[in-house]
Amino acid sequence: MQSLSSSSSLIHHKSKKTSDGTLLEGKILYKQYQEGYRTALEPILMAAAIPAKAGQTIIEGGCGAGAGLMCLHHRVPNISGIGFEQHPEMIALANENFQLNEMNSLKAIEITLPKLPKRPFDFLPQGQEHVDHVFSNPPWHSYNSCPSPDPKKDLAKRLPKGFLSEWIYALSRPLRQGGTLTLALSVSLYAEASAVMHHYKLGSLILFPLWPKVNRPPRIILLQGRMGSTGGSHIAPGLVLHEDNGNFTTEANHILKDGKMLCLLP
Repeated sequence: MQSLSSSSSLIHHKSKKTSDGTLLEGKILYKQYQEGYRTALEPILMAAAIPAKAGQTIIEGGCGAGAGLMCLHHRVPNISGIGFEQHPEMIALANENFQLNEMNSLKAIEITLPKLPKRPFDFLPQGQEHVDHVFSNPPWHSYNSCPSPDPKKDLAKRLPKGFLSEWIYALSRPLRQGGTLTLALSVSLYAEASAVMHHYKLGSLILFPLWPKVNRPPRIILLQGRMGSTGGSHIAPGLVLHEDNGNFTTEANHILKDGKMLCLLP
């Protein structure tokens, strides 16, 4: 997936340079670090696929600088969002982005997946035991693949052995009955992820391919399951991202620029 563009103006953020950019064609102000992991399209596409309603609570596992939660908040303003992130400087940057866009119902907190505190979850408001939706972009590459020279990129992209099952279990724990878990995954992880989701009672799975171009095989999919559902699995038509000339398709632009909802099933 390509990275999101940003302007060349730079500021210093705790001794690290950040770039000033935007999301959704300027609708959201967005700062991210100039070096290291850069936000790609996956958080925006996942956020578009969350069937959130006003008043609901949503978790993003591995929120980075907050792109996914902010795109979801733009579409459904009256939600509460909690971003799990393990890097303190990234947490600070995400919370700075939330404040910059006056999205005060969003917050990023320090939690390293797949570790979660025991119930009751102290990151939820007092008296609240569950959340309505969870979404995440877990590491994709196998634990025995070549590591990235950048430690943060390596943690974001390389999957430790047995980690996917633990990650899905952790993300499913706060979900209410009927709530959804949405993952952006490499196609190579589909079989393992779907088996794990069924094991943890996430049913009615929807496989949604992201086609780079027409007649090109997908590298990335969205996989969504519903907690406690016993419904069967579905393969959706998916979304073609680019025209032959490399421009985004009209359908992709509706999501990436206009912030429209992505309906996984027609």
